[in-house]
Amino acid sequence: MPAPLPQYSLVIPIYNEEENISELYRRVSAVMDRLNSPSELILINDGSRDKSLEMMRDLHQRDKRVCYLSLARNFGHQVAVTAGLNFARGRVVIVLDADLQDPPELIPDMIEMWRQGYQVVYAQRIKRHKESWFKRFTAYAFYRLLKSLADVNIPTDTGDFCLMDRQVVDLLNRMPERNRYIRGLRSWVGFRQTAVKFERDPRFAGEVKYTFRKSLSLAINSLVSFSRIPLRLASYLGLISAVFSILMACLILYWRLLEPNSPVTGFATIAIAVFFIGSVQLICIGILGEYIGRIYEEVKGRPLYTLAEVEGFDESFEKTSRSNS
Repeated sequence: MPAPLPQYSLVIPIYNEEENISELYRRVSAVMDRLNSPSELILINDGSRDKSLEMMRDLHQRDKRVCYLSLARNFGHQVAVTAGLNFARGRVVIVLDADLQDPPELIPDMIEMWRQGYQVVYAQRIKRHKESWFKRFTAYAFYRLLKSLADVNIPTDTGDFCLMDRQVVDLLNRMPERNRYIRGLRSWVGFRQTAVKFERDPRFAGEVKYTFRKSLSLAINSLVSFSRIPLRLASYLGLISAVFSILMACLILYWRLLEPNSPVTGFATIAIAVFFIGSVQLICIGILGEYIGRIYEEVKGRPLYTLAEVEGFDESFEKTSRSNS
């Protein structure tokens, strides 16, 4: 007889987090013990190069509530979270990061909001401890820019730390898009959503995995995935450059006919105009390239990820989840 399905699934992507896994398990398992319902902890190894996978295997042997997936290579944070959602069996799914900046102790409060009828409960940061002014400023600016430009209402100062009802997770799992921005998708599906506010702690140990380059890539992906404003911006830049060109043509004609000895005319004026028009064209081509690149990725039809190792799931469930990848 198969074991009963868990009520709660905790999904945690792992990438080179050997310094955090032991403390992460200690705190998460303490929360799971307090839930008084069957639960599972799903760890997703996203191509780690340290001892993370070995530690995950050891945790699975010690605690059968721990399940793990090992992706065949590093596919990125959002894909790793997606893999965890594909395999999560619980009626409630909680996503959090492994660096312990998302406090597991907040989970009971999120579950209480779910019991009040909310299908999505996201953790909203009200303060960031021990982060540089540059990180705080760029994060603040990005979330406000995304909120103003996106086609859906994506809450500010929120990450992937959230609780989702089974109905929401099933909808996310049926979405075929490859360039995924989970916090945007969970807003797009709708349903009743609310926030649980918290102060974000610094990393427990180790180096930051989300570098500035990765954060910038995620920001561009979120803007392109949930807004058509960049395409309109290209049109606006084209109109502005056209008006600028007409004005320049009129001014040059005026100077040539009425003020032929004006020091403003000459190569410098023409060079400035050429560089301006060229820069506008390159910006517009870049914006179009971002959208065309996503179309190219979608039409190839490759699996979102590949799995090297799966442990802790029923065989029938594994086959169903693998087919979704």
